[in-house]
Amino acid sequence: MTNLIKRASAEARAFSRKKDNSKSKRQRSDDDRDDLANAPRIDAPRKPRFAPVTFSEEGGVRYLHFGTEWVQGAMRLKKPDHIELEYAQQMMAWLLFVETPERIVQLGLGAAALTKFCHRFLKRAKVEAVELNPAVVIAARAMFELAYDDARLTVTERDAWEFVNDRANHGTIGALQIDLYDATARGPVLDSVSFYRACRACLTPQAGVVTINLFGDHPSFVRNMRHLNEAFDHRVIALPEVHDGNRVAIAFAGPALDVPFAALDARAKLIEAQLGLPARKWVKGLAESAGIATSGAFSI
Repeated sequence: MTNLIKRASAEARAFSRKKDNSKSKRQRSDDDRDDLANAPRIDAPRKPRFAPVTFSEEGGVRYLHFGTEWVQGAMRLKKPDHIELEYAQQMMAWLLFVETPERIVQLGLGAAALTKFCHRFLKRAKVEAVELNPAVVIAARAMFELAYDDARLTVTERDAWEFVNDRANHGTIGALQIDLYDATARGPVLDSVSFYRACRACLTPQAGVVTINLFGDHPSFVRNMRHLNEAFDHRVIALPEVHDGNRVAIAFAGPALDVPFAALDARAKLIEAQLGLPARKWVKGLAESAGIATSGAFSI
């Protein structure tokens, strides 16, 4: 992969403070000495709250990183509103089961691929992204062409744990997409049973679907699947692992499903025609994960 792009620090822009220019240089120097004389000694530098937001480009694709080689998101420069990474495409697999809902929420913004796609192509929905790190929000808008908020788009700087436990959000979300990774990119930073139960509470009672980005070859995958199954009454299935090592889990709330694979395949063809997503591959993946022939039905 190419060297990291050298751009103005997103962190510096997010956390910059207005300087006090009202004092003379001599006055500020005297004040600084007085402040330092009384300041506690710091033996080691403080660890920053967030890892640095960095970027790279290769083959016409811009990548988001959190200071490591791990890819946290991507955008093809000639198709900024399309979803580049396969696992991120799979995060749209809820489309197989529900019509476009009134409210779609992403927990974790990343390069904003899901947010941009839903905002552009799913016109009936209000789209909301929840992101704790303000530098990621700035990067998404400056480097990944995320639009500013409008009547259908809201980006909220907030902790995902607080969001899902806010009763104002309960029963309001038709599709919830969870991609909560830190710089190590080895497992979600929120993965408790309590967290997933709160996610379930956010779904609309008539029908709601959650998609979760997991890492298939890491111990966190087994833990997350166990916690998801406990929170969603074992109504959880994971698509087969993609080449990047990611596995997308799908969790269901609402009435039980019993859908012939033929109907899912017909729905997938419609998704492919209208949205350009590889939906028939998702249907095959569901059958593979469930151990069922595509001549049967998907029940969960």
